[in-house]
Amino acid sequence: MRPEQYVKPSTSPRVIVAAVIITAGRVLACERSAPPEAAGRWEFPGGKVEPGESEQAALARECVEELGVRVAVGDRVGPDVPLAHGRAVLRVYAVELLGGDVPEALEHRSMRWLTVDQLDSVPWLPADVPIVAELPRLL
Repeated sequence: MRPEQYVKPSTSPRVIVAAVIITAGRVLACERSAPPEAAGRWEFPGGKVEPGESEQAALARECVEELGVRVAVGDRVGPDVPLAHGRAVLRVYAVELLGGDVPEALEHRSMRWLTVDQLDSVPWLPADVPIVAELPRLL
């Protein structure tokens, strides 16, 4: 292989985005159904940012795919959360539901709207715990 043909692998981490959806003082939590090691744990909905896609566009797409809702993406919530031994990073945004859309559990086992007093009532995925810690000031 000639040196000019070699493409250096990306050293930047893969970005995963997630949505904090707050309505009437409650935040939406979603229960994973897969993979087996995450099933039964709770998370904020979202997914991978695809090449050429902005974080905001990815999050809007993921909300349609996972919840069947349109959203306006707002400000970041909490810090970057390292994932997969530094190969990925979770970035969470506050989002607002648009047009009266109501979330449905299209890709999750179930969903719950949690008040600030209920945040500890579900077993969160470890990556979401730092974000949960930010929620009392938002709820």
